[in-house]
Amino acid sequence: MNEILKDKFYEDIKIILEKSRKQAVKAVNFAMVEAYWNIGKRIVEEQNGNENATYGSNLLGELSKKLTVEYGKGFDETNLSRMRKFYLSFGNRDTLCHDLSWSHYRLLLKLENSDAINFYIEECKNGNWSVRELSRQINSFYFERLLSSRDKKSVKTEASAGSNQVTPNEVIKDPYVLEFLGIDKYEKLYESDLEEKLLSHLQEFLLELGRGFSFVGRQKRFYIDGENFFIDLVFYNYILKCFVLIDLKIGELKHQDIGQMQMYVNYYTRELMNEGDNLPIGIVLCADKSDAVVKYTLPEDNKQIFASKYMLYIPSEAEFKEEILKEKEEIESGRE
Repeated sequence: MNEILKDKFYEDIKIILEKSRKQAVKAVNFAMVEAYWNIGKRIVEEQNGNENATYGSNLLGELSKKLTVEYGKGFDETNLSRMRKFYLSFGNRDTLCHDLSWSHYRLLLKLENSDAINFYIEECKNGNWSVRELSRQINSFYFERLLSSRDKKSVKTEASAGSNQVTPNEVIKDPYVLEFLGIDKYEKLYESDLEEKLLSHLQEFLLELGRGFSFVGRQKRFYIDGENFFIDLVFYNYILKCFVLIDLKIGELKHQDIGQMQMYVNYYTRELMNEGDNLPIGIVLCADKSDAVVKYTLPEDNKQIFASKYMLYIPSEAEFKEEILKEKEEIESGRE
């Protein structure tokens, strides 16, 4: 008994130390963020808001030389310009996020869209994103993908308010970018291969799925009239409070694939929902799809079944715009 108490005592001390260290690192990071904000503020004040004046144009160069001599690297003209822009972009110091480092803010300063900036700040806070994770999501057009295929107003509201009252429409992406799998786009691929690779990169896949997802299982089997059925991947989303079923399709989506997912969702709805759960949702993740086929296969009031494409590499901005334009044209043609 004493040995158990000793072990617990030691673990308690470890928890205290680890928590303290994390808080110390966060405090140091935010102290630097505040310092750079204040430097930017002081630069703007010294320039009287006019960086094109003769004094203003030489100011950063002279300041950089003196700071570099006394404090070392990190104070070149480019960084000082960033600090100036940082203050101009985040004029209210009280809105600065304690969870973000200067490296996070450097990435955010590259963005022009204020809604996107607010969105990524909330995602960093809620998902505890590293700088690398933030960079990947920005480069894979996470915000734009949500806006292009889901409820724009709701996404913007969530980004601004940080609300957890979200709907499946705001969570499900289209497309999903799976470049972390390292699959060549010309590589011959089977659904079982895709499933294996996704599970081998589960942490990255959870990040791509978005906030609130936890893995439940693969190839989840159930019986109906003596016949076996298998759901490729099952997750639970603690924000949506529901099961999320994912079926993988290598080729183009067929209406039968949507019907199959409807059956999976119906089974989970009637047999496996827990008390307090919301209705489960299903995602058919496919290489290609026709939005018109999806539209006319699903009922107009559908809120549970989604068809999303996956991309095996991060698209360029031109490719992304082309992809979105293609989807819009398909939707419009389906209305005619």
